[in-house]
Amino acid sequence: MKATKGLGIGLSVLIIGSASFVLPKMIAESADKKTLTIAHIHNDSAPVYQSLEEFAEGVEERAGDRLDLEIFPNGALGDERVMLELVQTGVIDMVKVNAGALESFDPSFSVFSLPYVFSDEEHFERVMDSETVQNMYASLSDIGLRGLTYFDAGARSFYTANHPIEKPEDLAGLKIRVMTNKTSIDTMKLLGAAPTPLPASEVYTGLQQGVIDGAESSSMALVDANHGEVAKFFSYDEHTRIPDFLIMSEDTWNALSDEEKKIVKEEAEASTIQHNIRWKDMVEDGVVQAEEEMGVTFNEVDQEPFRELVEPLLKESRDNPQVAEILDAFSNLE
Repeated sequence: MKATKGLGIGLSVLIIGSASFVLPKMIAESADKKTLTIAHIHNDSAPVYQSLEEFAEGVEERAGDRLDLEIFPNGALGDERVMLELVQTGVIDMVKVNAGALESFDPSFSVFSLPYVFSDEEHFERVMDSETVQNMYASLSDIGLRGLTYFDAGARSFYTANHPIEKPEDLAGLKIRVMTNKTSIDTMKLLGAAPTPLPASEVYTGLQQGVIDGAESSSMALVDANHGEVAKFFSYDEHTRIPDFLIMSEDTWNALSDEEKKIVKEEAEASTIQHNIRWKDMVEDGVVQAEEEMGVTFNEVDQEPFRELVEPLLKESRDNPQVAEILDAFSNLE
């Protein structure tokens, strides 16, 4: 297993145009061994970076004579939407993406971006380990994808450059960076903010230069992306809890032997267990670091006024029978 900082030797052709992004097929096969590629946007300070390294190491330890994994971190192959498209077409083999990025590919995954779907962390964990989510993984095969596992990415709250968010009225007119998906944008509108989609890589400079007034993510973003250097207020409204997913090309999955599929699936799930333990520890340490080294102020808020404002979005989402069925299944696990 090798984490490739740049585009690597295997990427002999790279064409970037205004509307297209073309790469050669990166799964290299010989008579005895397949090389599988994994791409993601994170640097080595992010918990999921290490989790993907451990996943790759676990697969190679068990199937090193048959499978080799190469990781492309730091958004080297594009943003999450671009990488999903590359996986969908079989150009690369696996990608770690936020659930919000999947919404444009499969509307049922919009459930994970809906506000206040999970009552608490324990409810979230029960849902993510449920048969309902396993069925959602498998349903992606209709669009050339397959879900393998999830990684906890924490509850998303607001952090801002100039003043804390203590009540929804404090968001009025503020330019808040959101992911590029309809559900997140609609949530911000209902809360009174001005949703401003930006790539994750542009959030720091956006805050620094005043292009945005704040962002919404977990507290880990303050330290693993250094956003605490330019955003000094973090408010725990916890409006969403959007997981990350490890997604594989359905073509790649089908090309694996039954034993290789078993190894990949088991090691993916094992990496989730270790990731979620690590995540909790790193969040606690990160809050201390953000407070003591970056001067970030953390504040609790009354979440009920936020919940009330986004209730119309939850009701509207139930117009989609598939989403309604999934939400009912989630609710039954509370």
